[in-house]
Amino acid sequence: MEFGPRYAIYFVPSADSALYRFGSSVLGYDCYTGETIPYPAELACQAPSWARMVEEPRRYGFHATLKAPFSVLPACTQAQLIDAFESFAISERQTPTIVPVIELLGDFAAVLPRDSESAIDALAARCTTVFDVFRVPLSAHERARRMAAGLSPTQIENLDRWGYPYTFSDFRFHMTLTSRIAPEAQARTLAALRRSFERLCGYQTIAVDRLVLLKQDAAQANFRVLSQARLPADR
Repeated sequence: MEFGPRYAIYFVPSADSALYRFGSSVLGYDCYTGETIPYPAELACQAPSWARMVEEPRRYGFHATLKAPFSVLPACTQAQLIDAFESFAISERQTPTIVPVIELLGDFAAVLPRDSESAIDALAARCTTVFDVFRVPLSAHERARRMAAGLSPTQIENLDRWGYPYTFSDFRFHMTLTSRIAPEAQARTLAALRRSFERLCGYQTIAVDRLVLLKQDAAQANFRVLSQARLPADR
């Protein structure tokens, strides 16, 4: 990449949570340790094809995006970014919650909130704006790649201003589980994921209780957890 490593700010469940054990096993990757891990029993029987299904999302780890991956300006250091990240987490004033469901978002599967949650939308908006001072402007190559997806006028405005099209009114909290699923495979894939989810963690309320700063060292490398910070209890 033109500007070295990339960073991202995500919600990643705690490493010892049932939710994280589910999501990381679906992707076959633990972004806390950097290790490959076995797929859950419901998916292990189709391991070769499932590995292809999750090849792209596993690079990012099991997460929900709050500030999309970005390269850091040459004048800024990693230490400065970590300091800003930790200070931001301390300044937050509540811990949003969601009731999870597993559904399609477009043509890929994800853990989604059953209901919209304005506190999460606001948290993502703050992450987008506050950390933009560190971001290298979007390259022409990356802009063209994003534009090829067929963006709306608002998404193009977001892309040009914030380096990512799905912000503010176009943001939707989600924790990706697959890449694109062929239409004929969608029903059985969702069924397998739901069985695994119910067995491993159940449909309990999820607290979005932490922010995690991740780093990608090179273009094809997997993201790894660099720093994490608990959000304060509601105050």
